[in-house]
Amino acid sequence: MNTDIELEKSLLSPPGDTIQETIDAMGMSQAELAERIGRPKEKLNDVIKGREPISTETAYRLEKALGIPASFWINRETKYRREVYEIEQQERLFAQQDWLKCFPLKEMKRYGWISDIVDKNHLVAELLTFYGVASTNEWERIYIAKEVAVAFRISLANTKSPHAISAWLRQGEIDAEKLTVKEYNKSAFKEALKEIKKLVNQFPDDFAAQLQKLCAHCGVAVSYVPTLPKAPISGASRWYRGRPLIQLSGRYRTDDRFWFTFYHEAAHILLHGKKEIFLENVEGTELDKAKEDEADNFAASNLLTEKQLRIIIDAAPHDPTSIKHYADEFNTSPGVIIGRLQHLQLIPWSLGNELMQKVELFPDLNT
Repeated sequence: MNTDIELEKSLLSPPGDTIQETIDAMGMSQAELAERIGRPKEKLNDVIKGREPISTETAYRLEKALGIPASFWINRETKYRREVYEIEQQERLFAQQDWLKCFPLKEMKRYGWISDIVDKNHLVAELLTFYGVASTNEWERIYIAKEVAVAFRISLANTKSPHAISAWLRQGEIDAEKLTVKEYNKSAFKEALKEIKKLVNQFPDDFAAQLQKLCAHCGVAVSYVPTLPKAPISGASRWYRGRPLIQLSGRYRTDDRFWFTFYHEAAHILLHGKKEIFLENVEGTELDKAKEDEADNFAASNLLTEKQLRIIIDAAPHDPTSIKHYADEFNTSPGVIIGRLQHLQLIPWSLGNELMQKVELFPDLNT
């Protein structure tokens, strides 16, 4: 037990102390006061000792018996109970400090998700606020409990680093809440994916902002969150508070992987349930292989159809000029084509990498 907290508790003075001091000065006994306010002596003693609060009714009875306004007793009681709660809260936070050891606090501070404070009680309180939960028990029920009862819960019980993964997911939700996003329109989102293909091909400097804007217009939040140690997640998709959320980390830092991840998550939004959460590259979470394969096929075909791929394959050799030509013709990126050819082992992994665009979603974090 924290001795400082125990000392604070011992120094607190309940409002009953003032009642006792007042009647002592008046030469009145507890029994007489109890008689005058119409309360059993035992009940009054509980109030004086701070075991029972001064109710509004009792405050007005004290006003009549002692001549001290009811507002004084009400305010005195409120102040005392607040002080008691604050000390007890410090005790609870102290008891939860071991929870901190599980989080990548250094990175979370560097990213600005939590403040750069040292005091452990303050850190526990800030983490609880970060997650929007009252205590670590609620955090456990939302992220660790194996029985997932409601849509916003996800069981990370079987993952190697549930604390880091949950922090990454939560930051995506916090960022999404700051976006202005319209009501979800499935048809509009399908059309937006065609417009997004222009970003794939042209890859402007502000592609990330444009992608967010196009998706927000049709009701899909896109959040960019850097990875954390032990949470090497490339992407995630789920419904959050009534709207779809696609969360991307830009982990692989090349345009082919970035766009494949985006379209993969978009497929989950379009094709799969509102109560499911899909995490990419996370061992230990429940994986529906059929849905993952469907999302992979959706992403692949949207970025480069099988017919287009066959044309490129038949047109070998695959020199940079021809790759760029086909990228423009098929409204995709040279990196996507190179990535597909590498994946099919039609060219070596070392060939054509210079045609891939670098994706750097968080340049400030790398300086």
